[in-house]
Amino acid sequence: MTSKRTGPIVYAQLFMGMVLFGSATPLSGLVTKVFPVFIAGGLRVLLAFLVLWPFIDLRNIRKYKGRDRWLLFGIALFGTLGFTALMLYGMKLVSGVTGSVVMSTTPAVTAIASILFFKDPVTWKRSLALALAIGGVLVLQVFRADEANSAGQHPWLGMILIFAAVCCEVSYTLMGKALTKNYPPEEVAGISALLAFVLFIPMGVWQYPRFEVSGVEPQDWLYLVAYGLVTMGLGSVLWYKGISKVEGSIAASFMGVMPVSALVLSYVLLHEDFQWIHLAGFSLVFCGVLLMISVHRDMARQIEKGEDQNE
Repeated sequence: MTSKRTGPIVYAQLFMGMVLFGSATPLSGLVTKVFPVFIAGGLRVLLAFLVLWPFIDLRNIRKYKGRDRWLLFGIALFGTLGFTALMLYGMKLVSGVTGSVVMSTTPAVTAIASILFFKDPVTWKRSLALALAIGGVLVLQVFRADEANSAGQHPWLGMILIFAAVCCEVSYTLMGKALTKNYPPEEVAGISALLAFVLFIPMGVWQYPRFEVSGVEPQDWLYLVAYGLVTMGLGSVLWYKGISKVEGSIAASFMGVMPVSALVLSYVLLHEDFQWIHLAGFSLVFCGVLLMISVHRDMARQIEKGEDQNE
């Protein structure tokens, strides 16, 4: 097996990549207070594409044919446009903490999708991770105290929309998994971001007449720039650079950073009050995340062992 270079810089790339991915949840809550959803979403993916542009060659899009073209379009439509729009609409209706907990169910939902579509085996770890994820979200909803003072009037609808965004994120992961076997992940992310921007244009044009640009403060533009350049653009670059230099089991260990980042930054950026019920719900979901990390580690080690035996 080809040796991979590890060190503080590589670990910092993995850690910061997950931190930046996690920051998308609270930042989306800030962005939706001022910007229309489709305008904010379109600008986000455009900014992300500009960050990824140096790492891709757009002429390579001609190499995508048949099934690969449909997968690339599916990533742009569901994984990028669908995820961004649903996330922004959902965060209009719930608090940042609730949004963070719902988003933290992504690993468990990914595991279930892998079982359904890729015939992955059903194990006790996968089953328990899903149960913990559902339990954490239900705890927040049944005993919710933070939604009473939030701007949203329909917290259940907000949670459903964010969960739909989770499903879009899962589709991004699974379709990306198929494409990145033959194409660089930075290229897939960059081209899909460009395609998503094109898809956002008609809806952005539709919303523009009702958008009061003069009412946008400088800090609001800063939040939007961070939402695109930092969370999706720089986060992707750091993560892809990091995982290219480490074993899969090590990369999987950093998955737990994202939900922690989302939760902590919801308190910092959105100034939400800490409540013990938040910690209870998040702890259930995070235990499920840790179980899924364990599953990914086992799978990565089996793959690496197989590569060693084949050499």
